[in-house]
Amino acid sequence: MDDSIQQALGPRIAVAAFDGWNDAGEAASQTVSILRKASPGVEVAAVDPELFFDYQYTRPAMRTDGEGRRYLEWPEATLHRPGAADGFWTIRGVEPARAWRGFTGEFVDALLAEDITGVIAVGAMMSDVPHTRPIAVHATSENNLLRNQLEIDRSRYEGPTGILGVLTDATERAGIPTLSLWASVPHYVAGTTPSPKATLALLARIGEITGREIPLGSLPTEAAAWEATVDAAAADDDEMRDYIHQLEEARDTWDSPEASGDAIAQAFEKYLRDGRPPKG
Repeated sequence: MDDSIQQALGPRIAVAAFDGWNDAGEAASQTVSILRKASPGVEVAAVDPELFFDYQYTRPAMRTDGEGRRYLEWPEATLHRPGAADGFWTIRGVEPARAWRGFTGEFVDALLAEDITGVIAVGAMMSDVPHTRPIAVHATSENNLLRNQLEIDRSRYEGPTGILGVLTDATERAGIPTLSLWASVPHYVAGTTPSPKATLALLARIGEITGREIPLGSLPTEAAAWEATVDAAAADDDEMRDYIHQLEEARDTWDSPEASGDAIAQAFEKYLRDGRPPKG
């Protein structure tokens, strides 16, 4: 990793993701889950679910433990400290239904108490992209040093935002350098199945930015199997196959040497303007 980028993010980096609107194909939440498994640690902060969640929208779930006993699993949002020196602090939870300022304030206080030096917020959006091409990861930051060193832009989006947008605004204002990574997940599969290929792309970008090795386990195999499954579904559907071919042509045009990053940026901003929370 470039020394100047390391200086900008510092050694104590937190990665944040939330279920729901910010998490097409569960790509972002699975990214944080893998980082937690790579460096098991301890929970150092958690919000009171009674204050922030609407149980009619995000219901508690019945689970069964290893001894066959049933228990209630309540919606939560937590900050974990890694068990290894090169691990990532992680925030994962449900997007709150209310009191977003109080919610983000609690996490900013916890990050400052942990002496966090940089934050990477990860999200995933449904996009008009083909599953057969590499998953694009769009990076933005309000931090001048990070933008210069990573050669990324400040977001030009204006309009409704999710909890990731609120959190990144709060952490940057608190003096913690922050950047956002959004993976583009094919919309024709994002709502029905996890997308390990998008999770793999997010982890690869985090590793590239931070210079850290991230154990991937079976994720590459799962990503290949996911792509093969979608291939099989498209093979039996002429309309879907033709549509994917159109997306491939558009993506290849974006990736051509003559193209700039504007096309991907415009697609990202269109999603934020028009996107809606997934049903369910």
